Amino acid sequence: MKEYFVYIMTNNSKTLNIGVTDDLIRRVAEHKQGIIKGFTSKYLIKKLVYFESGRDINEALYREKQIKGWLRKKKVALIEQENPEWKDLSEDWFK
Repeated sequence: MKEYFVYIMTNNSKTLNIGVTDDLIRRVAEHKQGIIKGFTSKYLIKKLVYFESGRDINEALYREKQIKGWLRKKKVALIEQENPEWKDLSEDWFK
């Protein structure tokens, strides 16, 4: 069964980028390599600070839209609930 991920990535300035994918490792690697053009490459969004998973693409898309609609304060609270130090959760994935 397929798994879908809603994720939040950031940079050193804590600019947030929220997305959804069915392959979190590949997607994070694309961010880190600067393959994703536009906002994420312009602002050097390379640090995974939050993710959640589920089995339904529609729920993942709904959750992504929900989080994107929140005020920054609520997004920060979501990250800090699971990752208070804003560590890169993918730090050891590509070594």
